[in-house]
Amino acid sequence: MRNNLKLWVCLLGMTAGLVSCGVDMPKETQTSYETMTVKKSDIELPYKFSARMKGQNDVTVTPQVSGQLMKICVTEGQQVKKGQTLFIIDSRNAQLELEAAQANLQAALAAESSAKLEYESNKNLFDKKIVSRYMLDNSENSYKQAQASVVQARASVNRAKVNLGFCTITANVPGVIGEIPVRVGDQVSPMTQLTLLSGNTTMYAEISVTEAVIENMVKEGVKSSDIEKHIAQIPPATFIMKNGTEYPHKGRFTSLTGVVNASTGSMTAKLSFPNPDGLLYSGIQGTVVMNFAEKDLIIVPQYAVVRLQDKAQVYKVKADSTATAVEVTTEDTGNGKDFIVTSGLNEGDVIVSNGANNVTEGMKVLFPEEEKK
Repeated sequence: MRNNLKLWVCLLGMTAGLVSCGVDMPKETQTSYETMTVKKSDIELPYKFSARMKGQNDVTVTPQVSGQLMKICVTEGQQVKKGQTLFIIDSRNAQLELEAAQANLQAALAAESSAKLEYESNKNLFDKKIVSRYMLDNSENSYKQAQASVVQARASVNRAKVNLGFCTITANVPGVIGEIPVRVGDQVSPMTQLTLLSGNTTMYAEISVTEAVIENMVKEGVKSSDIEKHIAQIPPATFIMKNGTEYPHKGRFTSLTGVVNASTGSMTAKLSFPNPDGLLYSGIQGTVVMNFAEKDLIIVPQYAVVRLQDKAQVYKVKADSTATAVEVTTEDTGNGKDFIVTSGLNEGDVIVSNGANNVTEGMKVLFPEEEKK
């Protein structure tokens, strides 16, 4: 106890000695907060839309005739060319129908030839006043009826040929084969879906254009008659797949409906994406991103904005170098580092930028250089 008392006495004596000898004690250094002057600037804002890809020519493949499926010539996911054989249906019945139709045509041609001979003979006899007008007219009508029968028989032959051709189903567009729900041996009919052929050389992304974009178009005075001209000026779009991968080819707006959906308040738009490498498939979901230029906006760094529950505020620096909290409304720029201030600040205001979370109302945040010495 005594030793501790002696130690405290010695320390006090040393401190008194330093003061008496004129040694200065360290002073607390006051540092100014980082500030920025609010000004308006231009920025490109990313607009994001959920999208689903669809082939430019998605075709549901169904048979035109009924029969047994004899052969499946493609596999799911296979890239096919226009005119390539996809499925073969049993053609025996169609072949028999063609042969019967051809036989009927030959019979009709023979009947026509006989009727023609009889008509020409009666005409010659009528000119010699050997037969009556009745017999001539009757033979003429029989000849015309035979001619009509030939036309019908020829149409039956052509129909049979078409039906025979329908037994071989080919691709009417180039694309990718989707799911094949049928198997060899199945009985198929015109109601049976064989597969979906996605014409994927060009893909369409369908999106719903939100009210914000519509309001922006209205603000710019875009009329329905000017939509095509406006679409041509829309910047290229990027497609981001669900796994975050960015598709390498840019897309362009191709159409925008002129009618707003009353229940959703949006319009449907289509964008076309080239698909030379076949990386996109019908049904793929992702996000379409487009950057639109916005002018004369107040942009502040996110760290300058203090969040208090559902409110946002910044600290404005007054003339006496003290800070006062100002409530602001903000919008996200989408770049992960800035906010757009839509109300609460004016151009020329000075705010605390870095360190705003450590500032309190009325705190002095700027210190002249002489106060730091």
